[in-house]
Amino acid sequence: MGVFGIDLGTTNSAIAAIDRDGRPEVIGDWKGAPTTPSVVLLPSAHDHVVGEGARRQARLDPDNVCALVKRRMGDADWRFVAHGRSWSAPAISALILKSLVSNAEFAGEKVERAVITVPAYFGDEERRTTIQAGTYAGLDVAGVLSEPIAAALSYGFSRLTDTVATATPDETVLVYDLGGGTFDATVIELADRRISVLAVDGDHQLGGADWDERLALHLSRKFCEEHPDAEDPLDDSAGSQALIMAAERAKHELSESNSTSAIVSHDGVRSVLTVTRTELEELTAGLLARTLDLTDSCVAGARRRGVAQVDRVLLVGGSSRMPAVTREITARLGITPELRDPDLAVARGAAIYGEKLEIERLVTADLITRGRLAPGATLVDAAPADVDEAAARVAAAFAIPVAGVRRMLQISVDTVVSRGFGVLAVSGRNGELEVTWLVHRNQPLPIRVQRSFGTVRADQRRIELTVVEQLGQEASPSPRDAKMLIEGAIEDIPPGHDENSEVRVTFEMGFDGVLHVRAHHVEADIPLTLTAKTGATLSQSEVARELDQVHRSRRRAV
Repeated sequence: MGVFGIDLGTTNSAIAAIDRDGRPEVIGDWKGAPTTPSVVLLPSAHDHVVGEGARRQARLDPDNVCALVKRRMGDADWRFVAHGRSWSAPAISALILKSLVSNAEFAGEKVERAVITVPAYFGDEERRTTIQAGTYAGLDVAGVLSEPIAAALSYGFSRLTDTVATATPDETVLVYDLGGGTFDATVIELADRRISVLAVDGDHQLGGADWDERLALHLSRKFCEEHPDAEDPLDDSAGSQALIMAAERAKHELSESNSTSAIVSHDGVRSVLTVTRTELEELTAGLLARTLDLTDSCVAGARRRGVAQVDRVLLVGGSSRMPAVTREITARLGITPELRDPDLAVARGAAIYGEKLEIERLVTADLITRGRLAPGATLVDAAPADVDEAAARVAAAFAIPVAGVRRMLQISVDTVVSRGFGVLAVSGRNGELEVTWLVHRNQPLPIRVQRSFGTVRADQRRIELTVVEQLGQEASPSPRDAKMLIEGAIEDIPPGHDENSEVRVTFEMGFDGVLHVRAHHVEADIPLTLTAKTGATLSQSEVARELDQVHRSRRRAV
């Protein structure tokens, strides 16, 4: 029916769809590889290469190769400059998305709508820029979905879509997602036809790339010890790229064996350096400890919501293959984690969610067309008998089992706020600006909260408004510990009102984790204009330029 699932990863990306048998399948590239490296080479102002070809060129043309761009999502000031042209994180990501779409179209698929996954700990700006990247790529973004939810959907696919009632008990699953550039810990309750996120934590600046960097530094030191007169490979951009790639290969090999060799060639000399798994684990013990601390914080958050115990631990992300991950999680939680399809589970789960959204859209459209549902209403508002009839019509129209359509409609997905948000206000205690938190991390979505502001003088025409998002683990009142989301003003307040006239502001966040703000003058009973800028929003001229840049950039193979 045409909604694809895309795992837009930090180091590798993948695209998946529901096949004719109703199962999620990953679509490989023209060589059959299931994943595409999230690396972009810009060999000229108008050409680009995505994937393995770009990755191979990283050593030869490092200044024009962009990697790990996912870590820059939401950073409005970051630009990658090549051949006199600058690219924002959404624009680079759009090139990766276009490459995945091309792979699917080469396989005979037509890609127009997609669900794109994001780390659970991504905030409002990161989610907005992910949607923006999809728009740049020419996609209709049906939704953004947290990666651990996607993994849980893939993991629980059989029980969620089984058309025969089973007595499978509910279970609480901890998803430990260690990808190439981000880390998430998420506690999810998996019940009959329902996935509920109970708690999230994480760090989108922590991932397998950090392991690579630690090992690359170690290899550099050993190389310099063997060749004291040679230049340090890390002091040269090409040498640094080659060293990172050698470290990455060694890390992968050490997941299977206790020792390996890394070849480092630089400045006319060559070393064959032996690295052991023990050395790697000692070098990166602090990184792993950080993931475990975040995992403990996540489990504690779930416990505050009534979770007595975690039944299973599911490992997601290629870097979770490292034996130390399984060993340390087992020691800390007393549960042996399960490594199930760590590279492709997220893309498959996104495809399942995309199928659910599309079926809901088709059934809703059928009911509205027949006058059984008011425009703008949801399926919750429809009569069950009408929904059953519409499901049967949709199933017949698309030649799919009606039971499968009904089961997909029955699946519900609940999630929580990844980061708290609030507003800056003057403290009544000391007159200083402080954050008044409106919503806290791990509160269930959707959320709708209101806050009233009073004018400070008669005939006041505008109220300044700053909305911020939590940065650290705890919600601090200090503005230094928060990130600006929206900075602007509520305008067009009508004249003729005394001071302290009430302006009510509504903050809404849906399942996608994107924040929407509306203002209303209570006495005049009229909506007000909110003019604002966000850190994730580019100027209209820059959006137009980047769209043109993305669409004009020609893809070529290397």
